[in-house]
Amino acid sequence: MRGGADVVLLDNMSVEALRALAPELRAAAAALGRGVELEASGGVTERTLPAIAAAGVDRVSIGALTHSAPALDISLELEPLRRGSGAG
Repeated sequence: MRGGADVVLLDNMSVEALRALAPELRAAAAALGRGVELEASGGVTERTLPAIAAAGVDRVSIGALTHSAPALDISLELEPLRRGSGAG
């Protein structure tokens, strides 16, 4: 908080730890005359999301949404314009 952070990322923490730490961080920010936004990340799944969201954080990052997503191979091939091709 003393470093001036506006957002603090709480990574790979249990719900119990988030519940305990969130009010402490907000109190520390308030003592410095400002607010802070808290973001939880790491180990978040659809199943754990409700409990993590209720633990007192403002944001939740869910990497599981993209970790298992199928890849889409998109390519773009550019060819140089040839003189006399009639384009342009």
